[in-house]
Amino acid sequence: QPQARRYPRGESRAAPQHTMLAVTLAALPSLLLSPSVPATGSRARAAAVRMAGDGPSFGDLDGSTARIGIIKARWHPEMSDSLIAGAKEALAACGVKEENIVETEVPGSYELPLAARYMALSGSVDAILPVGILIKGDTYHFEAISDSVSSGLMSVGMQTGVPILFGVLTCMSEEQARVRSIGPGNHGPDWGRAAVEMALLRQSAVGGPKSKFFMGFGDSGEDDAKPMTRPAERIGF
Repeated sequence: QPQARRYPRGESRAAPQHTMLAVTLAALPSLLLSPSVPATGSRARAAAVRMAGDGPSFGDLDGSTARIGIIKARWHPEMSDSLIAGAKEALAACGVKEENIVETEVPGSYELPLAARYMALSGSVDAILPVGILIKGDTYHFEAISDSVSSGLMSVGMQTGVPILFGVLTCMSEEQARVRSIGPGNHGPDWGRAAVEMALLRQSAVGGPKSKFFMGFGDSGEDDAKPMTRPAERIGF
């Protein structure tokens, strides 16, 4: 049986300081590279509801001649209805006439780009606000849908010349979505004002009564300014 080591008088049983220092230095890289512990409790809640900023500022917008399309994805109806209500309040405040607001809906956010294209080609609107809510789950479905919808809506705007707003919330949790759709954090009003501003930009770009001919260039007093293209007939809108 091995004998217990006897330490001479005055010798410490603790490991030498140079040994402890070597062990600490050896473990330092793994400590620096190890993932941080997720926040819990109030810290996690604060992180979950943090938003990027207060949103853009808008000047006085005269939307009396603007025609705005709204397309709703039916997932999460309480939140999407709140977003649309906020957008329509902003449209009314900008002077957009109720008869100049065209509304329709689709099953989900993935269908928004095609519906936006149909509406744009109908010639019935000057700007389109698609509204949907995507919440991350346990699979890659969220990323696939988010990327497809974002790219699809941008493509519709570029191909048709009709401004397409990005009214799709892409959130990591239902709490994040609720904060951004219900109450003081509702993004709908900003989307509504942005739709009016882009509708007016399009009217300026394609010409119209008493408007500059192309994106601010030309004589605003020209009587013969006419749209560059003949509006297409309505297609179901």
